[in-house]
Amino acid sequence: MQEPSSTKRFAKKVLIASAVVICSVLLLAALYCTFNVILLIFAAALLAIFLRGLAEIVANYVKVADGWLVLLVSLLLVLLIGGFIAALSPSIAEQAGLLREKLPASVQSVTEFLSRYGWGRTLIENLPSYDSVLENINASNLMYGVGGVFSSTMGVLGNIAIVLLLAVYLASEPRLYLSGFLRLFPFSQRDRVKEVIAGIYQTLRWWLIGKAASMLFIGILTWIGLSIIGVPLALTLGLIAGLLSFIPNFGPIISAIPAILLAFIDSPITAVYVLGLYVGVQLIESNVVTPFIERETVELPPALTIVFQLALGVLVGGMGLVLATPILAAAVVGVQMLYIEDVLGDSATAPSLEEVDTTELATDSLAEAESN
Repeated sequence: MQEPSSTKRFAKKVLIASAVVICSVLLLAALYCTFNVILLIFAAALLAIFLRGLAEIVANYVKVADGWLVLLVSLLLVLLIGGFIAALSPSIAEQAGLLREKLPASVQSVTEFLSRYGWGRTLIENLPSYDSVLENINASNLMYGVGGVFSSTMGVLGNIAIVLLLAVYLASEPRLYLSGFLRLFPFSQRDRVKEVIAGIYQTLRWWLIGKAASMLFIGILTWIGLSIIGVPLALTLGLIAGLLSFIPNFGPIISAIPAILLAFIDSPITAVYVLGLYVGVQLIESNVVTPFIERETVELPPALTIVFQLALGVLVGGMGLVLATPILAAAVVGVQMLYIEDVLGDSATAPSLEEVDTTELATDSLAEAESN
């Protein structure tokens, strides 16, 4: 009688394990298929945090309901951006057209300069031509890379509209959506989940504040520096530098390429000055803005950030690259609070390499080896 009973128990365990594996595979497949939608929701949440922060500032001067306050802030923000575009669009549009016209000549200047050297000729032979790059980088390919399948069906404007609409709803009634989300967890764990959400909110809020200050700082400083050097289209290049600085590590490199190419039309020395300008701006930003952010938010290891950016960039394209850093910041807070603190019971901050006494470590290791 015991043998059939043990066989049934074993068969039951096999069925449970198979069900768990199948459900896990189906869950991963569903996440993969809907990952672009998840990214749009996260982008809307990020924008909602930004709108909520602005609404809290305006609330000190205007006493209205939260929903109307968010709508007021959104309207003011749209009017501000619209006025900025209306004031600068003629100049920017003209400079953008000139930039498109001058880039081929800039590429030609760089090619002629590099052709003087053997290593330069080898490099040119292995690089794609400018015309082939333009043929491969068309609007449809770019949009598909940025938004994936969802963008191919509704378009980038549709994605922007959805993000804006979701952001306004989330910022207008955050308690409604927070309470609904908390109901998914057992009652005993809801307070801790609320603490984790609050920690992620504060981290992303300060990250956005720092990033907005960084973008403004880099854009203005780059514009002034390029104007002093005498590089043409300084306003457009400064705007590009400011916008692309939203993407850490890769954004500054991408924004520096057109400026360096345009400087090559004047001379290679001017291109070196421009390169020095971009490096100097990044160094100043890293020592002025970044330390201020790190006091209020998590410090992300550069290597981990780059790996995460590459992974999301390969997985979903440009949108993954843009949102990789805030997603990683939120994930680090979640892992710190839910796993390191709750599971491992370690609430202390890990020491940096500078805080570790290597002599003491070596002495302890030697003493341990002698005792063994």
